[in-house]
Amino acid sequence: MVTRSAVLLVLGRVLIKAFLVALAVVVIYPLVWMMLNGVKSNSELFSNPFALPVAWKWDNYVTAWNRGVGDYLTTSVLVTVASTVATVFISAWAAYGLTRVNIPFNRVVLVLILGGLMLAPTVALIPLVKMFQSLGLYNNLWALLILYTAFRVPFTTFLIRAYMMDLPAEVDEAASVDGASKARAFWQVILPMCKPILVSTVLLNILFTWNEYLFAMVFTSGGALQTLPVGLTNLMSKHGTDYPVVFAGMAIAAIPVIVLFFAGQRYFIRGLADGVGK
Repeated sequence: MVTRSAVLLVLGRVLIKAFLVALAVVVIYPLVWMMLNGVKSNSELFSNPFALPVAWKWDNYVTAWNRGVGDYLTTSVLVTVASTVATVFISAWAAYGLTRVNIPFNRVVLVLILGGLMLAPTVALIPLVKMFQSLGLYNNLWALLILYTAFRVPFTTFLIRAYMMDLPAEVDEAASVDGASKARAFWQVILPMCKPILVSTVLLNILFTWNEYLFAMVFTSGGALQTLPVGLTNLMSKHGTDYPVVFAGMAIAAIPVIVLFFAGQRYFIRGLADGVGK
């Protein structure tokens, strides 16, 4: 005999699955729509924007690439990879020192690092412009690398530190008994154990850097130095009437991050849950 509680349980699962499917459609449909409109003609786009393409014009993607999207993509990849590696390495090393090494005034150091979370980029914009101009780093990719790293280290350190705090102290003791130095224990013992949170922080920093607009707009003004968000804005201002090419450029900008997230989503969810939940 089927009980009422069993029926309610099944109904609840069905409703949850239906909600998740609807949520997935809401998220995925705009991306698919954008990619499909990138292979239409202008007339077809305006006449029926929600229909499948009649003639698949893949050359729109080639046109978008040749109109600067290729240069913007290269710059974004360079800045994103460099700043993400620097941010995660500095944050992991700082988290290791704050949790696994008995350093003096570690609480004060922690407060100073996390204090960076309270500094809004817009508030510091004018002083930063003046400082980078005096250092000769204005309109330079080094400016973006330094800024992205500096503004992401506090939050990244917070996540990695929370994860490291739950690692057993016996691990450090065993490494010390085996004759491993602190640096060797960090590279060969602690970091491999922190793989989930490291993947999570890498993906979070990639998403931030890939989509960041304010610093990229203010601190770079040359065509090849512009990242994808600023470059796509210029593409729309110069070729705004050629909407399929603009949609193609947006699709090119979105695809790498989507693929990367799906590749690391298992570690991302586990690491973020462990890091924030502890």
